[in-house]
Amino acid sequence: MAKEECNSQWHKARDPFAVRNRKVFPSPEQTHKSLITPESKNKQGDNTFPSNGSSADFPARRRVDSSNTLLLIVVTGLSFATRLYKITEPPHVCWDETHFGKMGSYYINRTFFFDVHPPLGKMLIALAGYMTGYDGTFPFVKPGDKYEHHNYWGMRGFCAVLGSFLPVFAYLIVQELSHSHTAAIITATLLIFDTGCITISQYILLDPILMFFIMAAVLSMVKFNQQSYRPFTAPWWLWLILCGGALACALGVKFVGLFVILLVGLNTVKDLWRILGDLSLSLIDVAKHFLARVAGLILLPLFLYVTIFAVHFVLLNKSGPGDGFFSSTFQSRLIGNNLYNVSMPEYLAYGSTITVKNLRIAGGYLHSHWHLYPEGVGAKQQQVTAYLHKDHNNMWLVRKPDNDTQSGSPDLVRHGDIIRLEHKETTRNLHSHLHQAPLTKKHFQVTGYGLNGTGDTNDLWQVEVCGGRKGDLVKVLRSKVRFLHRATGCVLYSSGKSLPKWGWEQVEVTCSPYLKETPSSQWNIEDHINPRLPNISLSLLKPNFLEILLESHIVMIRGNSGLKPKDNEMNSKPWHWPINYQGLRFSGVNETEYRVYLLGNPVVWWINLASLGLYLIMVALASVVIQRGISPQQKRIEDSDVLRGGGGLLLLGWLLHYVPFYVMGRVLYYHHYFPAMLFSSMLTGVTLDILLRNADLLLRQPYSDWLHRGGQMVLLFTVLYSFHLFHPLSYGMTGPLAHEPGSAMAGLKWMDSWEF
Repeated sequence: MAKEECNSQWHKARDPFAVRNRKVFPSPEQTHKSLITPESKNKQGDNTFPSNGSSADFPARRRVDSSNTLLLIVVTGLSFATRLYKITEPPHVCWDETHFGKMGSYYINRTFFFDVHPPLGKMLIALAGYMTGYDGTFPFVKPGDKYEHHNYWGMRGFCAVLGSFLPVFAYLIVQELSHSHTAAIITATLLIFDTGCITISQYILLDPILMFFIMAAVLSMVKFNQQSYRPFTAPWWLWLILCGGALACALGVKFVGLFVILLVGLNTVKDLWRILGDLSLSLIDVAKHFLARVAGLILLPLFLYVTIFAVHFVLLNKSGPGDGFFSSTFQSRLIGNNLYNVSMPEYLAYGSTITVKNLRIAGGYLHSHWHLYPEGVGAKQQQVTAYLHKDHNNMWLVRKPDNDTQSGSPDLVRHGDIIRLEHKETTRNLHSHLHQAPLTKKHFQVTGYGLNGTGDTNDLWQVEVCGGRKGDLVKVLRSKVRFLHRATGCVLYSSGKSLPKWGWEQVEVTCSPYLKETPSSQWNIEDHINPRLPNISLSLLKPNFLEILLESHIVMIRGNSGLKPKDNEMNSKPWHWPINYQGLRFSGVNETEYRVYLLGNPVVWWINLASLGLYLIMVALASVVIQRGISPQQKRIEDSDVLRGGGGLLLLGWLLHYVPFYVMGRVLYYHHYFPAMLFSSMLTGVTLDILLRNADLLLRQPYSDWLHRGGQMVLLFTVLYSFHLFHPLSYGMTGPLAHEPGSAMAGLKWMDSWEF
C-alpha cells in the first residue's frame, strides 16, 4: 500500500491535469526555482546547503558563479583563438569567396546585382570590408586569384568573429536547458575543436553569419523561457525583443532562417498553450501574453526584415549585372540603366529597333546569335534563346510582312497586326516550325531563319495585346504582348529551362501550342528606338517600394529553386552529411598548392551521430519507467525532464534544419548541414552528460564516480587528439596528398570519399 500511495502521489505531482484541479497552486516563481536550484545531498540524504535562502547559500553560489564565469572565459578564448588563427591564409580567393566577396564589392560601389539570398549577410560583409579599408576594387573573378595589396582580412575576420561566438552561444544554451556545466563544456568542446566549424568560419561566406543569428535566436528563446516566472519585466522584454531581432536577421541572411523561425514558433505555441491552462491567469492576462509575442516575434521581425530590404534598395542604386533578372519598370529606377530617366517613343511602330523582355521572372530578353542548333536538335538553324543580361544580340527590328520600307511618319503597330521580327545583328527573322523544341518536347522549335529580312511564311507573327481589343496600340513597358505564330497557331514562350553548353546555358525559347495566358508567354517592349517618333519620359513608370520588394522575393525564390547541379559539379545528398561522407575543397587540388578542405572532425561528427541514437534509447527507457509507475529518485526525475524537455527542443531543432533538405529540388552541398550540426552537438552534450551522471545505475560508489570522471576525460582527450590529427584540413596543407607516400595526412583518409 505504501508503494502504491507513493506512486500515486508522484503521478499526481507530474500530471498537469491533476495539478490544474488542485485547490492550492504553487507560484510560477516557486516552480521555476524548484527546477533551476541544484540539490546536493550527503549520504544520509540531508541537504548540504540550506534551501531557505539563508546567508549560508551565498559562499556556494559565489563559487558556482565564479566557476561558471571562468569556464565561459576559457570557452570564449579557445573559440576565438581557433577561428582567428591564420585568418589571412591562404592569401587568395577560396571557394564561394568568389561570390560573396564580389557582392561585398558591389555594395561598396553601390552597383546592383542579383543573388538568390536576402541581402543582410552581404551588406554586413561589405560593411566589415569598408570599415577595415577595403575599397571594393578587387574583381573576385575565380578561386585562386591573389588578393595582393587588397585588404581582405577585415571581411574574413568579421566572419571568423561571428563564427567564434557559436561555441559560446551553444555553451550558454545547453547550460540553461540542462543546468549542467559538464553538458555545456562537452558541447563547447565538440564545437571548438571541430575542423568543419573552424573552416566554414574563416572565409568570406554567409554561413557563419547565418549560424550566428540562428544561435542568437535560440539562446534568446531559451533565456526568455527562463523568465516565465516574472512576465513583462525588463529582462523578459529584453530577451523577447532580442529573439525577434535575431529571427529577422537570420531570415535576412538566408531563407534557411525560416527553419529557426519555425522552431521558435512551435516553442511559442507550446508556451501560450501552457499559459492558457494556467487558471490563475485571467483571459486579459492571456491576451496580454499573446499580443506581446505577436509584437516581439512577428511585427518586430517583419519590420526589421523589410527595413533590411529598404536599406538594400537605397544602397544599390546603380545599374549592374543583375538588371536583366528584373522587370523593365524595376530597372528604370537604377542609375546608369538604359531606362533610367530616359525618353523614348510611347507606342510601338514599324521600323523600330526594340528589345523584347519575357514577363516570367528571370525569363530574359529575346535573344539570338550566330551559333546554330546542333545536329539532331530540330532543324540546324540559328539559335533563339532568352538571355538574362543586356546585350547587343537582344536587338530586333519590327518589319511589315512584305518588308516594305516607309517614308514619313511610321505606321503604329496595333493589336491583331501581323509583323516580322528581324534580328538586328544577324539579319535573320524570328521563325518557328513543327520541329520539336530542344528541351520542352511538346512545344515547337524557335529559330532564326532567312537573310537580310527575306524568309518564308513561318516568319510571320500576330501581335496580341493581353486584355486588348483590335486596333489597340502597343505601349512601351506597360503593354503585355503575346506573339502568335501564324503558320502553326502556337505562341512565343520562355520555358525557364537552361539549355546545355551548346546553347551557352541560356534559357530555352519555344513556341507553345497551349494558348493559355501565362507570364511565360507574355512579353513587353523595353528598349524602343525610332527617331521618327516623339519621345516621352519614363520617370513616371518607376515602381513603388512594395512592388520592388515583392518582385525581389519572387525573383529570389524562383532563382533558388532553379539552382540545379551542373555537369561534373560537386554536390551531395542529405544522407551524406551526418556521416561526414564527403567534404568540400576550398582551395588547392595538388601537392604544390595550399590546400584547405572543409570536413568535420570525424570523431566529433560520429560521436554526434551515435548520440542521436543513444538519446532516443534513453528517452524511451525513461518513458517506460514513468509509464510503468516506477518511482525513481529525484535525480532521475530531473534527468528525465532535461532529456525530454531541453533535449527534445534540441532534437526538434536538428530535425527542422536537416529533414527539409530531403524534399528540396535545388542543388545541395555539404555546408548546408552545419546549422543542424550545431543542434546535434548541443544534444550530444546533454545526452552524454546524463549518461555519465547515471553511471551509478551500473556500478556502486566509488566506481561509478570513477566511471563518470573517466568517461569525461576519455571524451575530452579523444576530441583533442582527433583535432591534433585533422587540424591541417582547416589551417592548410602542402606537399603530397593523403593517399601518396610521405604525406603529413597519411593514414587519415579513413573514407575513400574524402579528397584531401
